[in-house]
Amino acid sequence: MGMFSAPGAYDRAITMFSPEGRIFQVEYALETVKRGATVLGIACDGGVVLAAEERPSSRLQDPNFASKIFEVDVHVGAAIAGLSSDARVLLNRARIQAQSNRLTYDEPIDVDALTREIGDTMQLYTQNGGVRPFGLSIIFAGVDKRGPQVLQVDPSGAYWKYKAVAIGAGSDAVREILEKEYRSNYTTEEAVEIAVRSLYRTAEAGITAENIKVATIETDKKSFQLVPVEHIRKLVESMKS
Repeated sequence: MGMFSAPGAYDRAITMFSPEGRIFQVEYALETVKRGATVLGIACDGGVVLAAEERPSSRLQDPNFASKIFEVDVHVGAAIAGLSSDARVLLNRARIQAQSNRLTYDEPIDVDALTREIGDTMQLYTQNGGVRPFGLSIIFAGVDKRGPQVLQVDPSGAYWKYKAVAIGAGSDAVREILEKEYRSNYTTEEAVEIAVRSLYRTAEAGITAENIKVATIETDKKSFQLVPVEHIRKLVESMKS
């Protein structure tokens, strides 16, 4: 085999690099993200939009209990792809950080500062023995003093800022649509429409308005709002015709 070894020799410890400079446990965590629900975030002049495809695991499950979109603070939300249990821990940390910033500095936290804080936490779990990386990626979207912001952090703790981004199982197809159609001067209504259209076009089968959740934070109001399912239903019906 020469200097290159099979993954099995190096994938049992988070603190061990392979000879190729890879950390396999982080790469496995990224595979979990790729199998997760498709979620996306869009930043535009009108504000930010988060959207997610949400499919309950059973028709007996309460559809409101499988959310992939969360309010972190009044001015910032998050969408997750990957393990929801890991997400719960990180989102609680994000909410505490946001409230701590208000108490300490008497102002809402910047979205990039919040993302960096969560990225730092995720990075710690890639270099300490006896732990595993967090099995999810998070899109943080909000409006702060710099305007509309969308950032994404992955299991390695690395994070990036985007005009629009998608993660999860259908992310490649959604990104193709966003790259072709994105405009910075969207209103939030226009951004909601392209978000719903992207999920509707790329869903494997039978997506309905009840399977799509959307949230907005408008530039002027800076307030997290869920889009009513009735409005999403109208958009989906218009795409069928």
